[in-house]
Amino acid sequence: MRILILGINHAPEPVGIGPYTAGAVAALAAAGHEVRLVTAKPYYPGWSLSPECSRTLYTREARGRTTVWRCPLYVPRHPSGVRRVAHHLSFALAALPPMLAAAACFRPHLVLTVAPSLLSVPVAKLAARIAGAPLWVHVQDFEVEAAFATGLLEGAGPLARMARAFEAVVLRSAQTVSSISPQMCRRLEQKGVPARRVVEFRNWAEVDTITPLGVPSGYRAEWSLGNRHVALYSGNIANKQGIEILVEAAHRLAHREDIVFVVCGEGPNRARLEARAAGLTNIQFRPLQPAERMGALLGLASVHLLPQLAGTADLVLPSKLANMLASGRPIVATATVGSGLAREVEGCGLVTPPGDPAAMAEAIAALIDDAPGAEAMGVFARARAETRWSRGAILDAFVARVGVVAA
Repeated sequence: MRILILGINHAPEPVGIGPYTAGAVAALAAAGHEVRLVTAKPYYPGWSLSPECSRTLYTREARGRTTVWRCPLYVPRHPSGVRRVAHHLSFALAALPPMLAAAACFRPHLVLTVAPSLLSVPVAKLAARIAGAPLWVHVQDFEVEAAFATGLLEGAGPLARMARAFEAVVLRSAQTVSSISPQMCRRLEQKGVPARRVVEFRNWAEVDTITPLGVPSGYRAEWSLGNRHVALYSGNIANKQGIEILVEAAHRLAHREDIVFVVCGEGPNRARLEARAAGLTNIQFRPLQPAERMGALLGLASVHLLPQLAGTADLVLPSKLANMLASGRPIVATATVGSGLAREVEGCGLVTPPGDPAAMAEAIAALIDDAPGAEAMGVFARARAETRWSRGAILDAFVARVGVVAA
């Protein structure tokens, strides 16, 4: 079959949505489908385009059964609410010509689009209508509500009502709508998507390449960590994470010479976070590490840290969670009781209230001081990654569902 995909993020972006879109594309091509992908030039998580990307408009890459069209877009250095809207709108407008050309010439059997970016869904809908194909919208996070919850956009007033109405209309316009957790799938139904159209298509763990380390990680020597316990955060440093709590927790554990915090990643809030940590000797900031060393990085952790803002419960399920579980290390997550994140972490670590750095610091210390308990949680985390987050099983089910929807 011929599958047309629209998504703002793709490889070689190392974290976030990009690796999962790339994995879905690869799985479809491996199953014998012809895939056309319209995406943006890589900019995430640093929110910047490389000089070579800035010098070109559209580019085309063909490999095997897959052809990738990359579009220009506006990338704000500091993605505030209005600038972020302009960013997504620029991608939707730039994607329109290659999507319409693909609809007319490629004649796809299915059009699939990934949200974010929700603003590009009408472009995918138009392409699907021209091709006479069904539309599948895959929701990685509820970006409208997340923008309200994190303060990027004002949650009241006529503009907020328009944004929510737009979201509801575009979601209901699709023949299939998927998301990455049971709680997020239920939210789709609450937004008016009929239950028969809703599919769970979760992100996966790289259980074959990320495994529990039997020896100390090489990063210990590289970063002069010695024998200290490592409380690790690795990923994007932005609004949705509520990552400021890590610095506050580090303050509260400054007296523990056996604990060091390592924040590894990029994003628009990194400089501000480093400024807040000025004077602390128990926290290090490191750049995002190569994908091929992800196993060594995640295996560095004595405890993984997974902060989340209270208002974003069940609007997103952090993609970094899957590989944290695969590493076989316990997790301290800030999450609302009963949320999707809290349920996923249950038995694999400890959950503390969002915005409570004292509780987070106490949980980190408790796990480090209880080696047998932490080890048992790590073993359970690995088992959960293998059973709930298997890449092969998730992608096999996705490819099978594509065959049904596109038939």
